[in-house]
Amino acid sequence: MATVRKGNIPALVVVDVQVGVMQQAWEAQRVIGNIARAVERARAQAVPVIWVQHSNEELPLGSAQWQWVPQLGPAGGETLVHKQYNSSFEQTSLDAELAALGATHIVLAGAQSNWCIRATAYGALDRGYDLTLVDDAHTTESMELGGGATIQAEAVVRELNVAMRWLQYPGVSNGTARAADVDFHRPCSSS
Repeated sequence: MATVRKGNIPALVVVDVQVGVMQQAWEAQRVIGNIARAVERARAQAVPVIWVQHSNEELPLGSAQWQWVPQLGPAGGETLVHKQYNSSFEQTSLDAELAALGATHIVLAGAQSNWCIRATAYGALDRGYDLTLVDDAHTTESMELGGGATIQAEAVVRELNVAMRWLQYPGVSNGTARAADVDFHRPCSSS
């Protein structure tokens, strides 16, 4: 069992809101707007914002595809974490950055819902963090399964929102909230 983190110190973690990730994402402009709203609210409440940026063969470090979308990006002094795996925790400095802040509650937004957001959410819960998924501030692309079957992006987003409301881990709280309503200082309870 993961160590349960005492207290309630929040951090907003924004994952992979990059040009190459968002260009084909479902309702990208609406989601980017909601992420921007969550970032503004976090900054206004002096909640740390941590930016996670992915690189791989499709998103080469420094390329146009790798850059943040024009509407979003770290402000001076905000933490930037680089990653190469789906989970923002794997072989990155994220856990150390959160520990330095004393963070116990992660508020999560970004892309892609079925890959990096899901892996980061489970990684946070596995490590004993309380988690709030911003349910209108994450997105993905539709997923071709082969044989003519496709999972639509909207269904992927909705499924993850449901999972984060119903999932239970011992000693931690998790749930969802809308960008306009997220309470950084109170972790969500599972429904």
